Amino acid sequence: MRRPLVAGNWKMNGSRAEAREIVGGILTGLGRVSNAEVVVCPPFVLLAEVSTAIAGSLVELGAQNCSTERAGAFTGEVAVDMLADVGCRYVIVGHSERRALYGEADDTVAQKFEMVRKAGLVPILCVGEQLAEREASATEAVVARQLDAVLALAGIDALGQGVIAYEPVWAIGTGRTASPQQAQDVHAFIRGRIATHNPTVAAKMRILYGGSVKGSNAAELFAMPDVDGGLIGGASLNAREFLTICAAA
Repeated sequence: MRRPLVAGNWKMNGSRAEAREIVGGILTGLGRVSNAEVVVCPPFVLLAEVSTAIAGSLVELGAQNCSTERAGAFTGEVAVDMLADVGCRYVIVGHSERRALYGEADDTVAQKFEMVRKAGLVPILCVGEQLAEREASATEAVVARQLDAVLALAGIDALGQGVIAYEPVWAIGTGRTASPQQAQDVHAFIRGRIATHNPTVAAKMRILYGGSVKGSNAAELFAMPDVDGGLIGGASLNAREFLTICAAA
């Protein structure tokens, strides 16, 4: 049985005071969440603040990105060992905004996946298609390419040590959401592709959905057999809304 996971990606939002308020609200209402694993991923500068706030709780800490390098003269970058030191357990790699806005290629994302995994943390590998790619019926080809880059570098056993998040890019921050069946179809494709390499890894792999998930649609999305939780954007900045999503998982 795969344990559901809900991760809140705060993106470039929040002050120290706002972080304390959000986390305080989550911790207060966490009793509503009986089964799902809960992760919060604030910006780098808020990681220490949030790490202190969630210490001793069931909430896990995650980062939104990391460098491909371990240390050195890489101004502005953050190494995975630094993330581990501040208390992170998870690191998002290959988010669609990193790919689209900052030009992160598949091989770069694969390097980050391996960097996170080798540091003993859990990578959350984001995959997904742009609107034009969906309209061209290229969704599966795009997702397969993104998965295969990690498989080529790290192998199937390493992939099994991470989490996958499917993000239809056309449904992120747009108010549009993939229907539960659309999400299920891609999640089933991902699991099936992994199964061609190792059925056991495929059966255990947690595959999250990310794309305008809200308290009002979470239960229907999470009811799909291959949807194991969510990577939540804007809704994760509201503790009550985020907890509603977590409870749905």
